[in-house]
Amino acid sequence: MSPLLLADLTVFTLGLLVGFEVISKVPATLHTPLMSGANAIHGVVLVGVMLLAATISTPAGYALLAVAAFFAAMNVAGGYVVTDRMLAMFRSRS
Repeated sequence: MSPLLLADLTVFTLGLLVGFEVISKVPATLHTPLMSGANAIHGVVLVGVMLLAATISTPAGYALLAVAAFFAAMNVAGGYVVTDRMLAMFRSRS
């Protein structure tokens, strides 16, 4: 295993542990608003997909890029749908 791969895996593992610890401390009443906002912010992943599209040259790379773009777009759209449903709860029903 190369040192670069080991460093990448270490950062990934630490990110998982810190993310789990942070999310587990969020009260249930704040979970939906925070997650809907976080999903919408993940539009940055779509920007990353567009940047990677310029460097991909293999069919496998294009396939992985398409999968990443699909999941990123679904995450962003889901964030907006959940936010809209959450905000609908607070609208007046006149």
